[in-house]
Amino acid sequence: MSKKAIPYGRQNITDEDIQTVIETLQSDYLTQGPKIKQFENEFAEYVGSKYAVAVSNGTAALHLSTLALGVKPGDKVITSPITFAASANCVRYCGGEVIFSDIDSSTYLLDIKKLRSLLEASPKGTYKGIIPVDFAGRAVNLELFRKLAAEHDLWIIEDACHAPGGSFLDSNNKQQFCGNGRFADVSIFSFHPVKHIACGEGGMITTNDEKLYHKLLQLRTHGIVKEADSFENSIENAGGKGSYPNWYMEMQDLGFNYRLTDMQAALGISQLTRAEIGLFRRREIAINYYKAFADCPYIKGQSGIVEGHAYHLYVIEVDNRLGLYNYLRENKIFAQIHYYPCHLMPYYKNIGWREGDLSSAEKYYKHCISLPMYPILSNDEQQYVIDTIKSFLHE
Repeated sequence: MSKKAIPYGRQNITDEDIQTVIETLQSDYLTQGPKIKQFENEFAEYVGSKYAVAVSNGTAALHLSTLALGVKPGDKVITSPITFAASANCVRYCGGEVIFSDIDSSTYLLDIKKLRSLLEASPKGTYKGIIPVDFAGRAVNLELFRKLAAEHDLWIIEDACHAPGGSFLDSNNKQQFCGNGRFADVSIFSFHPVKHIACGEGGMITTNDEKLYHKLLQLRTHGIVKEADSFENSIENAGGKGSYPNWYMEMQDLGFNYRLTDMQAALGISQLTRAEIGLFRRREIAINYYKAFADCPYIKGQSGIVEGHAYHLYVIEVDNRLGLYNYLRENKIFAQIHYYPCHLMPYYKNIGWREGDLSSAEKYYKHCISLPMYPILSNDEQQYVIDTIKSFLHE
């Protein structure tokens, strides 16, 4: 029996992380200070995008992205049912209609063939956009999705909360990183404690579109602008003579307070310096799981070894999922289930979705279980997890 609990995910906070937060606490800025822009610049460089906007969490990132792209009541937006509810809810925040499309049972990602069939079954203009999800850290092939989106005049929000550092190979066999802005209009990330980069809470939006970038900055802070060349009221009305006074600002849109603090940004900057080390370790852990279960007949599916996979999660599929889940808990291994299909949540059932609508997603849910996956998981702890699973499943 393991002496300590093994969760499915865990943050790794070092002395360097703590020191950088202390230094920020002792500085002149706790929020709206220089650490925000530094974090944005360094994260944009990490993923390869032109612009990055730091926000309070991944849900805020999704909400601002849908607002910036102009989602309005009645607009139909497509996403995956196997994701955290925020990927869909952001559309509802704007009054839009969420349309779920089924997953590919081998990748757990949006099935592009089923998506194409959905789009071609309706007149062009029926749908406004797509929110593909890099579920578990496996990158969606956005080159293919971009081509399909272009055929139907759709925008793309890439939900890359699980996949900073993740990538796919494009048609030229070139590595394309999640959030690099080449295929999605915007991409969003989360800095929740169990994610690759932990800020406590926090999120990031990346884009290569300058107009969207400035719109996101405005919406992040109450819809307020502070640049004189963007003001709509006159200098005189603002109380100035010859130029706008330094204090003047304008609220030009209905925005939100979705800002990240300098303390969180400082932690994010420190965490980002170890991002590649953490990613390397996650992939080592994935290889160990894959090798342990590759020839086991009772494992019906698993995340496997996929080039560019960021491995926020490592998922296996088994027949007796409830039994295994409870047995692991009895042995202090706290696996998790990701996710109950969004379309079967009571909220979405109440607006028309039903069991049987998305068979691949529903079948996946009945068998999936996410195993412990985080960089400070030791080899001994992982072996204990593997041995406990095999013991229950009677290898």
